[in-house]
Amino acid sequence: MSVPSAELQLARYSFQRKMDEIAACKGRATELISLYVSPGKQVSDVMAYLRNEYAQSSNIKSRTTRKNVMWAIESLMGRVRGFKEPPPNGVAFFVGSKAIGADKSEPVTFIVEPPEPLNTYLYRCDSTFFLDPLLSMVHEPESWGLIVMDRAEVTLGLLRGKRVETLRNRQSLVPSKHGRGGQSQHRFERMIEHAAHEFFVKIAEMAGELFLPRKEQLKGILLGGPGATKEYFYKAAYLQYELQQKVVQPLFDTGYTDEYGLKELVEKATQTLHGLELTEEKRIIQRLLNEIRKAETGLAAYGPYDVNHALEIGAVDTLLISEGLRQQRVTFRCTSCQNEFIKTLPDAEIDVVLDGACPKCGQRTLTESSTEDYVESLFRRAEASGAKARLISTESEEGETLVKAFAGIAALLRYPVAATPAPRVRAST
Repeated sequence: MSVPSAELQLARYSFQRKMDEIAACKGRATELISLYVSPGKQVSDVMAYLRNEYAQSSNIKSRTTRKNVMWAIESLMGRVRGFKEPPPNGVAFFVGSKAIGADKSEPVTFIVEPPEPLNTYLYRCDSTFFLDPLLSMVHEPESWGLIVMDRAEVTLGLLRGKRVETLRNRQSLVPSKHGRGGQSQHRFERMIEHAAHEFFVKIAEMAGELFLPRKEQLKGILLGGPGATKEYFYKAAYLQYELQQKVVQPLFDTGYTDEYGLKELVEKATQTLHGLELTEEKRIIQRLLNEIRKAETGLAAYGPYDVNHALEIGAVDTLLISEGLRQQRVTFRCTSCQNEFIKTLPDAEIDVVLDGACPKCGQRTLTESSTEDYVESLFRRAEASGAKARLISTESEEGETLVKAFAGIAALLRYPVAATPAPRVRAST
């Protein structure tokens, strides 16, 4: 899998950011309505359903809840009426009153056209918005099956995009080695081999149950474990034949057969998975760390201030951005002295600055002149300087390193750049 284009990366980021924003809304009661309209659904049928729900909502005992729900349904009907027919992938509406503290609420409305076709028509009224049908679209459609095993234990999982998911773990009842001799030795050996055979059959059954429904998206199966058990399991063809054909060669030696063994298996399969986003992230962050260790001759910059400086002088070759950044690049303007300044702030801190004083004249007359998502602004500036931009997942160890050690932003450079002392008061980043 090649590195996604900047446009595709931004589309994924924007979709995930929207999901986070919607998920953060909480109602004081069942005042948040989720409506999923599948492609091909008749708008007239949806309107008829909503009119019925509106009539039913008049029976809600709580006056406040009844008022909010009825408003939400009225708003929904107005939104749905604007569609002659659902978009090609369908559409999801999220409307209601979210709690904002002090026993107060405010209306919210979100309309989402999903990146993949919706296969469901659904109406739900709850204290949170129902996002499961959309969240499943955030993951990469392609995945790899993972099996780590020996005679004592097996763990099955999935590598989906950049996430390693544990699906099933099972301990065996295969007896360990014994010290009996004579005729008893042969009888116990037959018992052990029979128990091992039964365990391998069970592993194959679990693999079929977990992987066959996903076979169209399954790029392959990585099989690993300590010792020779995995080779015997593979050569004896215990797996269902369609899954057997997906097993990647060679098999991989791992020291563990539990959840940690799945992560070890992915590490060991780096060469096989070359080009996947997970592997590319490991490679590019490792390269960043190697460049940082070179000190003055290193081709690396990290942290908002140094990376911003490198972007301004055109020194950035590859810009690394954590997809977990949730900040805005805001231009503030003072209506008293006309002073303008830029700050990069978490979403929740914008109002704090607006309530404060102008750093030039000291008057509390600040307004928000313009706002741009920080990640989108970084992609735009990278493109303007001829640099490549790369989103780094927060789900991998490398992604965590980027966030915790480098504030979520770093860069590989075209040429070394001398460190510039950061200003005492940062007007912009």
